[in-house]
Amino acid sequence: PKLAEELVPNTVSISQLLGVLQNLLREHVPIRDLRSIAESLANSEAKSQDIAALTAAARLSLARMIVQNIFGNTDELPVMTLDPSLEQLLLKSLQQSQQQGASGLVLEPTMADNLQRSLAESVQAQEETGVPAVLLVTSHLRPSMAQFVRNSIPQLHVLAYQEIPENKSITVVASVGGRS
Repeated sequence: PKLAEELVPNTVSISQLLGVLQNLLREHVPIRDLRSIAESLANSEAKSQDIAALTAAARLSLARMIVQNIFGNTDELPVMTLDPSLEQLLLKSLQQSQQQGASGLVLEPTMADNLQRSLAESVQAQEETGVPAVLLVTSHLRPSMAQFVRNSIPQLHVLAYQEIPENKSITVVASVGGRS
């Protein structure tokens, strides 16, 4: 109760808190640990009004749980990444769209189709090996990539590098958009 009193409305509004919780649920992140979520919002360095930034802060506080829900207790995490040149192109696209007041990735239809097809093929290959499909990207790209694949490839988890706990090691099993 005391944490709730501090959090709402001094740090975030009810609508912002609900927006963060909705974003977490939309990405299948359990919200049982409301204390950690509330503490991350209260301690958020951004002190932002932006729900995406607040959601990112909450995800960081829940990172161990997110990774454990996907992979279980394994220490080695097989992940897909984006080819560095593709990642730079997507970051540039995201930056340009934000400068123009838009949110999310703005891609040419052919590029969007090719990216979705490549991701779907990589996801299928990863699932055939019996491991969950996870795309690891920069924190700036994570929300946009998660939104990009949400409807077409719902089984693909999109994580930021910062969300991987230090005691876990990653193995890149595919590089999307590159020669793998």
